[in-house]
Amino acid sequence: MNYIGSKFSLIDFLKSSVAKTLELNGETRSPSEMVFADLFSGTGVVSGAFLQDGYYVIANDIQYYSYVMTKHVVENGDLDDRRCAMLIDELNGTEGVEGFIYKNYCFEGTEGQEHRRMYFTAQNAKKCDGIRMAVEQKRADKSITENEYFFLLGSLINSMDKCANTASVYGAYLKKLKKSALGEMKLTPLPIIHSRTSGVVYNEDINELIKHVSGDILYLDPPYNARQYCTNYHLLETIARYDHPVIYGKTGLREYSEQKSDFCIKGRVEKAFAELVKNADFKYIFLSYNNEGLMSGEAIERIMKKYGKYRYYIQDHRRYKADNARETKTDKTVEFLHCLVKK
Repeated sequence: MNYIGSKFSLIDFLKSSVAKTLELNGETRSPSEMVFADLFSGTGVVSGAFLQDGYYVIANDIQYYSYVMTKHVVENGDLDDRRCAMLIDELNGTEGVEGFIYKNYCFEGTEGQEHRRMYFTAQNAKKCDGIRMAVEQKRADKSITENEYFFLLGSLINSMDKCANTASVYGAYLKKLKKSALGEMKLTPLPIIHSRTSGVVYNEDINELIKHVSGDILYLDPPYNARQYCTNYHLLETIARYDHPVIYGKTGLREYSEQKSDFCIKGRVEKAFAELVKNADFKYIFLSYNNEGLMSGEAIERIMKKYGKYRYYIQDHRRYKADNARETKTDKTVEFLHCLVKK
């Protein structure tokens, strides 16, 4: 998934920086003896990478669609590949239904409404509704396990994202259907990570969860700017929950006040970060943040230094562009990995 803030291209940088920090501090334990926490997990890219290296992983995200995808990454290592392939094939034969997504997020389904939305073609919107209902029915009649449920739901979210008529985020839809949106949606399975270790995934506010979890390495990848994920990905949230929410406005937003992050609010971010670091029961704390974030590097250093030994690593990173027409001063940002070895 093309996701804001994804660390897919920075995995090697993150791994080498963590390894160097452990080495400098005389850490002799192997990954299999350590707990790695990824508490702003997004789509689970970092969680999956460290899971494969042998760490026990604790992951979390307040967005439910992120929880679904990361839960699959972290907790589904025992799934049977052949059975999963069979379930995907079966669901690809599902008939389309004029359900909630069709009635609210495609041009034909919104005929006569104030806002004619164009997030999906009518065919793909109906296919989404049909498969989403079928997955929920399978869960209800216990013809699939809970792990298979999250595998199928995560696969649907990822597959629908590939045919969305957007510039990568759902804060707006395009006025004309782009080429990738015109193709027929095909349910494609998410990869299964058959790791020798496992973990647990939460769907909670990080500043509350941090009071109840502990481990060795805490990796933090919060939002950097004022754009809330709950509005940028509201449609994926609705597909994941399929709770028929009251929606409003041109883009069909759902109520999101409970998911707003203080890390996206300039007047609150430093306090939220300071509380998080203070309450973290982890020896090694890493924070991914770029040079254009709401918090300054000086503020981050000041907060972290209160609790132990601080250093940082840097790496150039290609700027995420949700809209290619958007003017930016440079194609790159500087990615900082701030590191605290807590006393």
